[in-house]
Amino acid sequence: MTQTVAVLGTGKIGEALLSGMIRAGWPVSALLVTARRADRAEELRTRYGVEAVTNADAAKRADTLILAVKPQDMNRLLDELAPHVSADRLVISAAAGITTATIESRLAPNTPVVRVMPNTPVLVDEGMSVISGGSHATAEHLAHTEEIFGGVGKTLRVPESQQDAATALSGSGPAYFYFLVEAMTDAGILLGLPRAQAHDLIVQAAIGAAVMLRDSGEHPVKLREAVTSPAGTTINAIRELENHGVRAALIAALEAARDRSRELASGNG
Repeated sequence: MTQTVAVLGTGKIGEALLSGMIRAGWPVSALLVTARRADRAEELRTRYGVEAVTNADAAKRADTLILAVKPQDMNRLLDELAPHVSADRLVISAAAGITTATIESRLAPNTPVVRVMPNTPVLVDEGMSVISGGSHATAEHLAHTEEIFGGVGKTLRVPESQQDAATALSGSGPAYFYFLVEAMTDAGILLGLPRAQAHDLIVQAAIGAAVMLRDSGEHPVKLREAVTSPAGTTINAIRELENHGVRAALIAALEAARDRSRELASGNG
């Protein structure tokens, strides 16, 4: 934790990483942030005591640069960084769909680049960050990346060829659950429950089910079967889900998300 880390583009995800590193014991003196707006930079200074700098200053001073910008802002950021990033820096990208090869091609030769796909539960320290190393990233670089992102949840290393699938499944994954909760809440209202009660019932069911999946080690089919008694309410509901093609729709939705991630990677934003 003696290295200096700069978070460039400190929006919600970037701020979550920043606060997670501070909670994990990173000294504030070893952290830098950048922000597009002066008022945002001042907000981060006040809230965390970190130094806010320009992107060029961050590139000159930090050992590790975390590029926490939107994919459409990456080209502009790399243009700013390229004259100042030497090959002894570690560059971590948290932008969806941007390959390590794309970033490597814009920076000094042999610059180590690691690609990370976090999801929004990093905001509550329950994120999943999927990590892939570029052609110049070493095991030490990957371990350092895990140290940073491990402060806001779990991490998983995958080959970069699997990043588009991981983006579809994990990066976008929380949205699918929110969509399902929204639909189930509407169903609860239709069945006669007040919205607040329907919401509380569904959210707690989701939390309990997730904890059981995580902690029991059981296959989801076995856990589902434990709730599904013969000729009962659950099996009737599941029959309707199957009749309406919910399983097939989910598979198609994830394929569509993966394909869009590939489009972003190819520059078709």
